[in-house]
Amino acid sequence: MTAVRRSVATVCLSGTLEDKLAAAAAAGFDGIEVFEPDLIASSWSPREIARRCADLGLTIDLYQPFRDLDSTDPDRFARNLRRADRKFDVMEQLGVDTILVCSSVSDDAVEDPDRLAEQLATAASRAGERGLRLAYEALAWGRHVSTWEASWEPVRRADSPALGLCLDSFHVLSRGGDPTGFAQVPADKLFFLQLADAPRLQMDVLQWSRHHRLFPGQGAFDLPEFLRCLLAAGYTGPLSLEVFNDVFRQSDPWRTAVDAMRSLVWLEEALGAVWPESGLTVPPPAPELTGHSFVELGVDGVSGPQVGSALAALGFAHTGQHRSKPVQLWEQGTARVLLNASVTRPAAAGVAAVSALGLESEDPGRSAARAQAVRAPILPRTRGADEADLSAVEAPDGTQIFFTRTGPGGWPADFLSTGTTAPGTGVLAIDHIGLTQPFDAFDEAGLFYRAVLGLEPHAVAEVAAPYGLIRTRSVTDTSRRVRLALSVSALRRGGWTPGVPDPQYVALATDDIVGTVARMREAGAPLLPLPANYADDLDARFDLPPDLLAAIREHGLMYEEDGQGGYLHAATAVLGDRVFFEVVQRLRGYDGYGSTDLPVRMAAHRRARSTAAAAPR
Repeated sequence: MTAVRRSVATVCLSGTLEDKLAAAAAAGFDGIEVFEPDLIASSWSPREIARRCADLGLTIDLYQPFRDLDSTDPDRFARNLRRADRKFDVMEQLGVDTILVCSSVSDDAVEDPDRLAEQLATAASRAGERGLRLAYEALAWGRHVSTWEASWEPVRRADSPALGLCLDSFHVLSRGGDPTGFAQVPADKLFFLQLADAPRLQMDVLQWSRHHRLFPGQGAFDLPEFLRCLLAAGYTGPLSLEVFNDVFRQSDPWRTAVDAMRSLVWLEEALGAVWPESGLTVPPPAPELTGHSFVELGVDGVSGPQVGSALAALGFAHTGQHRSKPVQLWEQGTARVLLNASVTRPAAAGVAAVSALGLESEDPGRSAARAQAVRAPILPRTRGADEADLSAVEAPDGTQIFFTRTGPGGWPADFLSTGTTAPGTGVLAIDHIGLTQPFDAFDEAGLFYRAVLGLEPHAVAEVAAPYGLIRTRSVTDTSRRVRLALSVSALRRGGWTPGVPDPQYVALATDDIVGTVARMREAGAPLLPLPANYADDLDARFDLPPDLLAAIREHGLMYEEDGQGGYLHAATAVLGDRVFFEVVQRLRGYDGYGSTDLPVRMAAHRRARSTAAAAPR
């Protein structure tokens, strides 16, 4: 199997150059691209930077960028050559042999391909005399050279051994470029590769590039095919990431570097799946996940009884008590909720929050091995001598993900029976879990669940909610036995958040929501009332049966349709300041999560909390 070299541009990471180098080395990168502004701002000399990289086991693979080399003004071109000579001095001190030369965006950029080839050849000749190379890249917004095909033409005409191409996936794919054409380029002219993913956006390509690039696997570009075409054409250099992103440039560089490395591991695996002859070394495949075994809520002496009372009214029973920990097991059907009172949050007394998820794995041991291979280390965990040996990893939002097997001898054996059985209201199983992500972790989370767990992220959608725009995305297994609904408040500003901060919910599946909710309401479940305006709007938009519309009005049900079927759901009030439950019924193959009802539900939660706060104690 072939092991490729992995590199990362320092522009991908936040902090000083010292921070960036340490983070890249800690994440396991083989090399870096030195972004010139990082060098200029560093207190280290180029020679010192070279020594520090060597001490960290990092090679310097590229110095970048050199902008606006060519010019129709002979005097300006002469000054640009002088500038290039000075950069060649820096490269020699750094010990790097390749510099990235971008296509010009200047008003005096050369349009004539022969003249451009001549100027590139002149600069390449001066570089070649010093054992250096120019990697010419077409910026997607270049004045005259904005496609990779246009960049290849002057390189081909110059015919200099010190001049070749840098192919950047963003610049190629954002312009609709065809990477199969790379096969036309001689392998010895493929000097460097830069990788970036991105969402599909309709906007100025420069702003798209500067603010919205993502790591591979986080966007919509077909990077496995891009990379396949380049490797098939004979490229042998490092796989290097160059991602401009506003979030990454403010986030912890060590965490971002791990996310970046995970993206390359995922990309190599994805390439191996479509091109087995690549011979790339890939991690062990993710075993199939077959369902939700439990959701764990961290509670305390205030929120625990509140959540327990709500679970009882929802038809659950406290069926087990953990042998050695203050953890209760509540069950109904195959839906299991753990209330863990050992999660301490001194600054958040009275708060309940999703602290862990148990996911059924065909092979928990292989799931753990897979997680470690894609840079998600197994969390340390204490357990009693006779307790199940469960492996867990931490998701970007801090939720622990356990790989479980619920059969005989599995994790339920850690709980002593209380002798209680659930009265039942019609809940069959956990349908999905809804988790609000930290703003900085939304894209990271999509890649985490994809690379670590083998789940597939779906398209990002945006909903206008009472307190700003909400961005949503689901991740699922192919059989839809594991579903997670991820959301984030986009561009959250200020401290005024009268809604539920970072809400989380557990969606419980039923095949008779009207009967189930009626029984829950009779048992005193804290179900959320909805305004009459909502049902009136449903009556106008959908041709619903009169009895169903009456039930929607009576029980506070919400309804949504997609191209396949419908979705009925009802929510409880917020419990412990953050968590609520939903009861859901999918009709005729509906595959969504009721996201269009999100503004109505958020407003109803706000009213309920305001009413509770105003009530006399």
